[in-house]
Amino acid sequence: MSPGEADALLSPAQIDALRNLYTGRLVVVCFGAGVDSTAMLVALRVAGIRPDVITFADTGGEKPETLAHVDVMNQVLMDWGWPAIDVCRKVPMSATGYLDLYGNCIKNETLPSLAFGMKSCSIKWKQGPQDQFLKGAMRGPNARPPHPLWERSRNDGQRILKLIGYDCGRADVRRSKSLKPADADFDYSYPLQVIGWARPDCVHAITSMLGANLVPVKSACFFCPASKHWELYWLAAHHPALLELALELERAALTGKHSRFDAVEFGASWDDIVRGADRFPSTTTTVGLGRSFAWNQWARVNNVTNDEFIVHRSPEAVARFVLMSQSLRSPDNAYDARGGKVVQIHNEANAKQLELSW
Repeated sequence: MSPGEADALLSPAQIDALRNLYTGRLVVVCFGAGVDSTAMLVALRVAGIRPDVITFADTGGEKPETLAHVDVMNQVLMDWGWPAIDVCRKVPMSATGYLDLYGNCIKNETLPSLAFGMKSCSIKWKQGPQDQFLKGAMRGPNARPPHPLWERSRNDGQRILKLIGYDCGRADVRRSKSLKPADADFDYSYPLQVIGWARPDCVHAITSMLGANLVPVKSACFFCPASKHWELYWLAAHHPALLELALELERAALTGKHSRFDAVEFGASWDDIVRGADRFPSTTTTVGLGRSFAWNQWARVNNVTNDEFIVHRSPEAVARFVLMSQSLRSPDNAYDARGGKVVQIHNEANAKQLELSW
């Protein structure tokens, strides 16, 4: 891509807006390895704003494509003469018996906190490790000295500005409005909202500057409670073993020591109802990984797994999973894919009917 073509991605007014906010600041990019954060790097590059540090939090539950994208983007950053991505990981105490977020949930027989409408899993496994990477830690398995940028900020009296890749879509605007612009340690800003980019703009920018093959898949843990049905079909098609691990996690949580499922009230055990693919009973508790639905029940009703919760792997099954994934995506989320024609079913009602007809 020529310099002139790259400049065309941003208007002079957009470039000025970014430069006015970020020039002269100590800038840290929180890189999530998804579409938005990749587009954020592109926008900063076009505007001539070089971050001081780029961090990525690895929870241990990232999809293989996401980790591969981090590696590819490191090559891009090296070509730009930018700092490499610093991968931050939380190291639990050895006495816990687990190494990552998935192991944490399995060991404690619980769901990720997002399944209960909370965000402690993100704070503990994403925000915390990135903050400690900068601020350092005095003791424990995560002990490390402060980053030179943090020491510089303390010595010079400058605050570090963290850039986060929230775009102008409704969901991200809602999230960003609920957050404070600063806390005791950092200031926060959202470059994509400064320049008015929504998801299609982000995909266009990545494709134009880096190539369509660098448009990443959606970045999230493979067992994320925020996953939609189309994402579960995608996981079944591309990573059936990971989906099986997610289903195992859900079963451990909902039938284990913290189970609130009342077999007397519902007339059968949770496992019996799911295995029989019967209608899932209403309950005032969290139903499962999907919050309002159980992934195991969804998998059985839609013939994604057999009655032992093993994902079907035949070519015909994989083709169906791909079709359903492409068909159930909303127009916004449909951009979270590496090229390929998206097959659309004419309306959402037909898609839902097809999903439940198998």
